[in-house]
Amino acid sequence: MKHEHSMHEEKEHEMHEPQHETHEHKTHDHHARMLQDFKKRFIVSSILTVPILVLSPAIQSFFGFKFEFAGSLYITFFLSSFVYFYGGYPFLKGIVDELKKKNPGMMTLIAVAISVAYFYSSAVVFGLEGKFFFWELATLIDIMLLGHYIEMRSVLGASRALEELVKIMPSQAHLIKNGDVVDVSVKMLKVGDKVLVKPGEKIPVDGVVLEGVTAVNEAMLTGESKPVTKKAGDKVIGGSINGEGSIVVKVEKTGKDTYLNQVIELVRQAQETKSRTQDLANKAAFILTILALTVGTITLIVWLAYGKEFVFAIERAVTVMVITCPHALGLAIPLVVAVSTSLAAKYGLLIRDRQAFERAKDLQAVVFDKTGTLTKGEFGVTDIIPLADIEENKIMEIAASLEANSEHPIAEGIVNSAKKMGVEITNVEDFRAIPGRGIEGTINNAKYKVVSPGYLKELGVEVDNEEVEKVKQQGKTVVFLVEGSKPVAAIALADIIREESKEAIKKLREMGLRCMMLTGDNRFVAKWVAEEIGLDEYFAEVLPHEKADKIKEVQERYTVAMVGDGVNDAPALAQADVGIAIGAGTDVAVETADIILVKNDPRDVVDVIKLSRKTYSKMFQNLLWATGYNFFAIPLAAGVLYGYGILLTPAAGALLMSLSTVIVAMNARLLKM
Repeated sequence: MKHEHSMHEEKEHEMHEPQHETHEHKTHDHHARMLQDFKKRFIVSSILTVPILVLSPAIQSFFGFKFEFAGSLYITFFLSSFVYFYGGYPFLKGIVDELKKKNPGMMTLIAVAISVAYFYSSAVVFGLEGKFFFWELATLIDIMLLGHYIEMRSVLGASRALEELVKIMPSQAHLIKNGDVVDVSVKMLKVGDKVLVKPGEKIPVDGVVLEGVTAVNEAMLTGESKPVTKKAGDKVIGGSINGEGSIVVKVEKTGKDTYLNQVIELVRQAQETKSRTQDLANKAAFILTILALTVGTITLIVWLAYGKEFVFAIERAVTVMVITCPHALGLAIPLVVAVSTSLAAKYGLLIRDRQAFERAKDLQAVVFDKTGTLTKGEFGVTDIIPLADIEENKIMEIAASLEANSEHPIAEGIVNSAKKMGVEITNVEDFRAIPGRGIEGTINNAKYKVVSPGYLKELGVEVDNEEVEKVKQQGKTVVFLVEGSKPVAAIALADIIREESKEAIKKLREMGLRCMMLTGDNRFVAKWVAEEIGLDEYFAEVLPHEKADKIKEVQERYTVAMVGDGVNDAPALAQADVGIAIGAGTDVAVETADIILVKNDPRDVVDVIKLSRKTYSKMFQNLLWATGYNFFAIPLAAGVLYGYGILLTPAAGALLMSLSTVIVAMNARLLKM
């Protein structure tokens, strides 16, 4: 019966599981399949293009050789037919989709060009007088497939954010049942169950502490940098990390009701509503589509009206349509994307969403998360305040020697700071922890304690010192070193500000951007950090589910980038016009972001914006090179100067296409950081 009950619970849980995980997985698979499809079609079409080129009269004439045999014309036709229907399928399907939406673009232009070239050339094979466009057709399809393949690669990976969020939760929990502790799947937990959470483990669900005292690291979820003390009656969040004490937690929320799953839902909503900017290439393609169809049709009608034979008129129209779809346009944007992406990666900037990266050029404001972004996300000593005749190094030596025996995050911060100062740690005798208050021990026959302000208050000891009050007002954590019963020093700890943060903010402000900070930490800490590094604005005590709303508020005034690293930043990263993740953050921040900073250096945000501006400039230049020659090539192809004996042949048109492609490729390679 127990087994049946467990199965029923598992099925019930599955029924209530959010469906977006499956949706995200399917979307990711769809993108992967599309990428492989473009790659396969490109390889097959490119291989078949080689014999088409060898058998084409225009190519033979250009290189000065002749290669003909019985049936060679039909072999060229069959190979070209395969390339047209197999390699050109994505574009033929694309024209149908675009025309259904009444939004002709790149796919329409490509499909029109290859179809006109194919059907006209096929008619020539079977008796119509004229010239073949088979090699132009095949190479055009190859180039377009390559361009789309490069483009598709940037799309892949953008749909894994929610999967990464789910991974944060532990899969197992220690269920307390009838006095025994049993390891069960987290999915099996119900509201009201009691679970044991051991030191260093992730808390499996949202709940309330029934027994025990500990310090919980919630930075990954709330942005609060310092560990939060938890005792009986306090609430805990699933996914946060338990500190040095064991606790018993009563389950209050499961499944989609948990805090983390609510964050997941916020990310999903923000992703769905993210605006999509139309590509420059699509705009150019739309104009060229209208131009190609209009000028091609006019050319055909005008030459027929002038009494020219149909073969001449159709050749002029076809030349116009083929030449209006330059190979270079298919590569103008993807080539710059490929160069800028690889260039960025070399400098530790990983671009995941191309459109968002392009939007970075228009940014007006940058909002930084505090913990782990502007700060190191680790506790450290910021102030040492002597209260008696004792040197700073001596204070740190005694405090670090005592704290070396503790696993508390404050102890870790003091010990690490002491090591950086080069302070030696000495032996401690009679070491004892004072639960929830501090520690004590004997060093060189003298009794010392490192304790909280609350402990001194309990003893009735008052510390009246301006410096101590100042660091308290800055929201820093203060502990006291006590010798015997007399406080001899105060040590202030806080999340350490990155050395690079001040320089990053200075450079961004010089570029005309407004710099802000968003944090779950208290307003005193936020004010201290903001003043230290020179921010324009800051938002403090902002809960994760409020962060996306804050970004929306800022978006009413500016185009915004969000820079963060934690789970709590995920909805804000998704909501912002550009989401930038610090690489050492949690997987979810990385997966939700559009751009990832591998080196954990806020100064890289400056590089991202500069590179975006340079990339846009190169894209614009390439579009001009890819399409500009049409201004004189189209009239020549149409036969405007025919009366003067000047007529652009399909071969000459193809040469212009090739030249513009080479220029576009070289120009993209000139992109530098």
